[in-house]
Order: sequence, then structure tokens, then C-alpha cells
Amino acid sequence: MRPPSSRKSRTPLSARLGPKAAEDEDGRATGDGSGLTLRAMLPNVITAAALCSGLTGVRFAIDGEWAYAILAVVLAAVLDGIDGRIARLLNAQSRFGAELDSLADSLSFGMAPAIILFLWSLKDLDRFGWFAALAFAICCALRLARFNARIDTDEQPHKSAGFLTGVPAPVGAGLAFAPFFVWQETQVAFFRDPVFMAIWVSAIASLMISNMATLSWAAIRPRRGIRLWLIALGALSFAALLLEPWWTLTALSVGYLALMPYALFKYGRIKRRQSRSDRDASEGDPLSPAEPEDGH
Repeated sequence: MRPPSSRKSRTPLSARLGPKAAEDEDGRATGDGSGLTLRAMLPNVITAAALCSGLTGVRFAIDGEWAYAILAVVLAAVLDGIDGRIARLLNAQSRFGAELDSLADSLSFGMAPAIILFLWSLKDLDRFGWFAALAFAICCALRLARFNARIDTDEQPHKSAGFLTGVPAPVGAGLAFAPFFVWQETQVAFFRDPVFMAIWVSAIASLMISNMATLSWAAIRPRRGIRLWLIALGALSFAALLLEPWWTLTALSVGYLALMPYALFKYGRIKRRQSRSDRDASEGDPLSPAEPEDGH
């Protein structure tokens, strides 16, 4: 009898499947992280750099340098957005990298914004301000845990329709900072009011762990006729971000919030269309329970 081939002793498929690099990506892990190649290390280095950037924002906040603190978290979000793409480009996805990405996201977009906002405003509300900061950090961790728990399950209605569930962690951090963006330009005291900030931060925290459908970048398919316009708009937005960063970030935050009702409407329309298709298919099936075979 021939000895079993070494190819058949590979790791089972369920062990090779790992969390994707981002919520709107659909890739497969290439290993369990033991014995990473130099190519596979590059995305993990970027993830670690994002973690360093987010935690450095806390250091700036302790020194009272609020603008640098917020920009450090924004830089962490940019790095978080490219590490998964580089991992897919290099075919270097791994469970190790995915777990590192989740831990880095929890610290950079959960803990760091909570501490920064507490030092900037919420500390003046005594205990309730700290509770709001804790709620934001905990909800971010719960969101990432839910994502990792569902990653290998087939039953994901939102993802199957091209949507995300709740507000992603980097977007949640950006929305939590939105009052600061306005305050930085206007110096209006209302946007730094601890009562307002506690309510705002708690609302954003609830959006992160909500079950509502939100837009996914991977599912957006612009029409061919407007693609050049969108490229031009993206270039102008980048220029605006360099010239007027706080107003541009404010506009992006408002734009995302304005698109949330549209996402709910679009998701509801897709689900109704799918329900009609399933109903029509069942009614037209000659072997359905309503029309049993042989008349029994």
C-alpha cells in the first residue's frame, strides 16, 4: 500500500480560513502565522505602525496637543485601510495578521479615541463623562469581536447583500471626533460641552454595535458615465484635505451620516427583491410542498 502523500497532510480548510483583513474584504488566510515570510510581514508592519500611531495620539492628548492627537488617529485609520489591501496584493493574508489587525483596531479606534475625548471634554462631566468614554471603547471591542465570531459563518444577510453591519470602527472613531473638527475651526464652546459630547459619543458607540445595514466601499459600483467625475472629486477632496483638513473631515463625517438612511433604503429594497424572487421560485417549483409529486 502506498504511503499517504505529504500533500494530503496539509492543514484542514477550516484552520486555513481566517478573519479577513477588513470588513468589506473577502479573502482567505494563507496560514496560521507560524513562520511568516518577509513578504507576509509587510502588512503586519503596517498594522503595527497603525497601532503605534493611534497610541501616540494618546500621548499628544496628555500633553494637550489636541490637533496632533486627532491627526495621529486619522493616520492610523489610513494605515488600517491599506494594510489589508497590501496583504491581498501580496497574497500574504494570515490568521496572525487578521488577529493583530483586530487588536490594533480595538486600541487605535476604541481605547485611544475614548481617552482623547475624555481628556479633551468628557473629564469635566465627572463620572458620566468617563462612563461615556468606557461605552465607546467597549462597544468598539464588542463590534470587532462580533465581526471575528461571524467571519466563517455563511449566514450573513448584510454581507451577502453587499453591506456592513453597523458603523466600522475607523469610521466610528472619525464620527466621534466630528465635534472636535468643528470646534477646531470655530472655537464654539458648545461643541466641547461635556454633556453634548457624552450624548454624542454614546450615540456613535451604539451605532457601532447596531444591527443596521451600512454602506461598504467594496459594494459600491459607480456607473461608467460618472467614474471620471468621481476621480476628479476624489482628487479635489484630497487637495481640500491638505488645505482645509478640519472642514474636509467635517464634510466627510456629515456625508457619511447623510448616507446612512440611503443605505437602509437600498438594503430594504434589495431584501424585498430577494424575497419576491424566492417566493416566485417556490411558487414555480413543481416539487414544492404546495404541489407534491404524484399528487400525494
